[in-house]
Amino acid sequence: MGDSETAADRNVEMWKIKKLIKSLQQARGNGTSMISLIVPPKDQIARVGKMLADELGTASNIKSRVNRLSVLGAITSVQQRLKLYSKVPPNGLVIYCGTIVTEEGKEKKVNIDFEPFKPINTSLYLCDNKFHTEALTALLSDDSKFGFIVMDGNGALFGTLSGNTREVLHKFTVDLPKKHGRGGQSALRFARLRMEKRHNYVRKVAEVAVTMFITNDRPNISGLILAGSADFKTELSQSDMFDARLQTKVLKLVDVSYGGENGFNQAIELSAEVLANVKFIQEKKLIGRYFDEISQDTGRFCFGVVDTLRALEMGAVETLVCWENLDVVRYQLINHSTDEERLLHLSPEQAKDKTNFIDKDSGVELETVDFMPLLEWLANNYKSFGAALEIITDRSQEGSQFVKGFGGIGGLLRYRVDFQAIEVEEMFEDFDLDDY
Repeated sequence: MGDSETAADRNVEMWKIKKLIKSLQQARGNGTSMISLIVPPKDQIARVGKMLADELGTASNIKSRVNRLSVLGAITSVQQRLKLYSKVPPNGLVIYCGTIVTEEGKEKKVNIDFEPFKPINTSLYLCDNKFHTEALTALLSDDSKFGFIVMDGNGALFGTLSGNTREVLHKFTVDLPKKHGRGGQSALRFARLRMEKRHNYVRKVAEVAVTMFITNDRPNISGLILAGSADFKTELSQSDMFDARLQTKVLKLVDVSYGGENGFNQAIELSAEVLANVKFIQEKKLIGRYFDEISQDTGRFCFGVVDTLRALEMGAVETLVCWENLDVVRYQLINHSTDEERLLHLSPEQAKDKTNFIDKDSGVELETVDFMPLLEWLANNYKSFGAALEIITDRSQEGSQFVKGFGGIGGLLRYRVDFQAIEVEEMFEDFDLDDY
């Protein structure tokens, strides 16, 4: 799997967690029957099981009968969920169980257990009238890792920054000859030696950069900042010895007045804005690529729900682009008179119009078997179509244009697809020529 694909998959996971947090935060229950349990990695299932057994004993002393039964029910549900795991998964375990009251005033049981997509180092057990999702919010902080190379005349430092965590990977000092005024015939020789030493220093930095920032032939960082005083950083960025894979990752060259750790801190401050915009820039690039396909009329693009799903089923979609608030619901319907299944994709406004659920040919009302937001369905199924899913916002100018002009859903295709020809073909399929 490519580097960009893993990033895209991670974005999809983040979107799923965002959606889950939203729905959990809105849920409310009666009494303290809503349990939030988070088990960090390397913890023991047995310890958590024992704690739940103790809680069960304590809960049986609750005076209010209704509250007591709902708390006991919730703890029992958590215990059942826990039995599904022989050991805590590598990234930890999150369980939410409880009875919530829906908007219609009906009671509904919620049982959710999952392993987060990255380690969650929080231990939590709470019984309350709401679910506690604060720890999940920490998963959403963008954990892109950025590399830093700080080099000056005294030495070089290699470091990374991920979220708020900075780490020094390696540093070394160097003793470069200074310019001096020894005249005569030796001046050229000294200048040549000096240039050679500088050249070797840049080469060493370029070699160490590869060992630090490339793993399995791929850069292990989202971007690279080159910092330093004098023109070493410029020399490095333009040098043939600097690995091309890292060259493409360079986001900015930063002038700092110190070397070493102080220079590292200063470089982080000076490049904060660039780092914050990386996701924004990636999004602009992606939609820019999409608009390029349209302006060059390559035919390797699709937009709108109907064409995009058609291209997806053909396996033609390479990158599926969706707006994070896509307001389309996927309905699975059945016609009981013919047992024929039908799929409909409607916005909430269209769904209010009940005529959409009536078979045009027979006039029979179709029964809804299942429905879910289209984006949720795509997030769960995009891999089976061999596509990558990119969930975008409308915060950039390009993003806003994509949402308003193209309905917030589209795709970059592997090959040219003529949707008009397919439509005509489908129209003729509906006519039975033997009848004429």
